[in-house]
Amino acid sequence: MMKLHRTTSDNQDFINLVALLDADLAERDGEEHAFYHQFNSIQELKHALVVYENDIAIGCGAVKQFDSYTMEVKRMYVLPDYRGRSIATTLLAALEQWTLELGYTRCILETGKRQPEAIALYRKNGYKVIPNYGQYAGIENSVCFEKTVSF
Repeated sequence: MMKLHRTTSDNQDFINLVALLDADLAERDGEEHAFYHQFNSIQELKHALVVYENDIAIGCGAVKQFDSYTMEVKRMYVLPDYRGRSIATTLLAALEQWTLELGYTRCILETGKRQPEAIALYRKNGYKVIPNYGQYAGIENSVCFEKTVSF
């Protein structure tokens, strides 16, 4: 049975899953990994989710405040053996719901062009490509998305 657990970045299961995500991204991004890694610290994440199946941590994600009405989706990951079962979609929907509960109305995110699965996930869930924002402006490998969320 799948269970979503709201937590913070201090959660050890979240930390372990993010380490696996970082290893995957280091392989995909190659020499560019150090650039992206500097923006992906989890120390300040107050709104993290861990997905469990039969008490095994199988996925994670988080949101953090970007501006007064926007949360940024961060650190999305599902273990490879559990992919293809809509777990990431469930996780993303739960993060959007939490965003609304916190009083925000928009989610944004950045992903890499070398992550076609992530791009497909966000498009499938109603995210639209936007110009690269902040530190991602002008970065060729980055793709940024947004979605207005509502009840």
